[in-house]
Amino acid sequence: MPRGSLSSRRGPFGSRLLGPRDQGPRQLRIRIQVLLTVLLVSTNLIGALVVFVVNTWAIPSPSPNREMVIALAIAIPTYVFTAAAVGAIWGTTTSLRALRWATQPGVDPDHTQRARALRVPLTLTTMQLLMWGVGTVLFTLLTVFLQPSRALGTGLTVGIGAVVVAGVSYLLTEFSLRPIAARALADVRVTEKVRGVGVGPRMAIFWILGTGAPVVGLMIAAILALTPAGEDATLQQLAVVTIIVCGIVLVFGFLLTDLNARAVVAPLLSLRDAMREVEAGHLDADVVVYDGTELGQLQSGFNDMVTGLQERELIRDLFGRHVGQEVAAAAAAVGAGEVELGGETRVCSVLFVDLVGSTTYATQHGPTEVVAVLNRFFGVVVDEVDRHHGLVNKFIGDAVLAIFGAPVEHADHAAAALAAARAMASRLAVEVPEVGAGVGVATGQVVAGNVGHEQRFEYTVIGDAVNSASRITDLAKDVPGCVLAAWDSVEAAREAGSMEAERWVEHGETMLRGRGEPTRLAVPAEGAV
Repeated sequence: MPRGSLSSRRGPFGSRLLGPRDQGPRQLRIRIQVLLTVLLVSTNLIGALVVFVVNTWAIPSPSPNREMVIALAIAIPTYVFTAAAVGAIWGTTTSLRALRWATQPGVDPDHTQRARALRVPLTLTTMQLLMWGVGTVLFTLLTVFLQPSRALGTGLTVGIGAVVVAGVSYLLTEFSLRPIAARALADVRVTEKVRGVGVGPRMAIFWILGTGAPVVGLMIAAILALTPAGEDATLQQLAVVTIIVCGIVLVFGFLLTDLNARAVVAPLLSLRDAMREVEAGHLDADVVVYDGTELGQLQSGFNDMVTGLQERELIRDLFGRHVGQEVAAAAAAVGAGEVELGGETRVCSVLFVDLVGSTTYATQHGPTEVVAVLNRFFGVVVDEVDRHHGLVNKFIGDAVLAIFGAPVEHADHAAAALAAARAMASRLAVEVPEVGAGVGVATGQVVAGNVGHEQRFEYTVIGDAVNSASRITDLAKDVPGCVLAAWDSVEAAREAGSMEAERWVEHGETMLRGRGEPTRLAVPAEGAV
């Protein structure tokens, strides 16, 4: 599955309606204004229509008289459009004032601006509830004057409608303002308390709208049926009331369930998609934090975790570059804080390579040229050591010490060191012709481990094989091909069954400094390099 394909279907904010992550301030302002206007106006109009239907046919009370019908025909459109206009102007002015920083490029909000931006959905919802509350009072008073027998039903149905419409408006407003919330929460740490309405209050809103209000509506219908105003209600009328109320519950219940599920699930889906990216090795994955609740804290916490993983990977990479990937992996396998000083005795092969005439070259050329030559030289050495599964243990000026068989076991370390020496000498002659290099190989018992101090140590090898490889390298500078190895290395390769031993021939013997007996030497067979 292509990276990002899951999140791209829904958009970074959980819906493609909210646009891309990098949309400009002007585009964002227009998008949010259109969304808020369409969604909120539609919700209020549908809410008013539902209240009219319920109050007219679903309440067991006397049918509206002629004066009541005329008054409602005039009052309902007048109040709805007046309230819509007032709400649009009031809501837009209040919202833009709180969100002005988000519609201007390059403005970073402070803590107060972040909190005000996250409170905009609650502010707009309170505004909606206030206007519906005024409408409830006005229409109830109108009914008291014109047809008192319908006053109780009118007041209760409009009041319930106010609660339902306000709750739906909150969920829709919070959805529309996710891009703004994302900008408000962009630099907020997981521990900071810049929060909107939490998951718990959201669930309470959902219960009130999806269960509480409809049940109260049914109770009102039953109570009114028992009052003198509804004593003439027939079984058929009660059935009609029940059908209408149940239909409204089903439609609004589905809408509310969907909105609530999207509000809770969308942040979780973004986390799931991002976790899949991290699992696939994409440590640059991040989540747009657009929820001001506990879910937003999860999103922010995920981003902090990924940042920590990136830093850890960077440190591990740098550590590996300094000490070698094998040593880094071995240290990681031991466990953090458990790496100790000390070593172990083991048989391994040591390769030493040293430049010839580097001092003279440095005095005759500029620093840029010298560094370029050294980098090409080290590049060849490191490449061949890695290719033959060795460890570049350290750079010593213009010389390199490499180990085969430590810290990771290598069943054929001698053959690997000999093959690396031949390949290295062949490539250096072609790729770094400005200077020469001697390559020496020796095999024997060494002490490999961490030496130094508890606060600063390094992995290295100490022993006769290391000293022998260094001295053989000095001798190699004077032989054709500049490659020389201890015959013990060839014998070790032969004992391991490697064909590499057949590519080397004896080249006499010499008394190496510090040793009590002559050391037999070998060079690559003719045509082997």
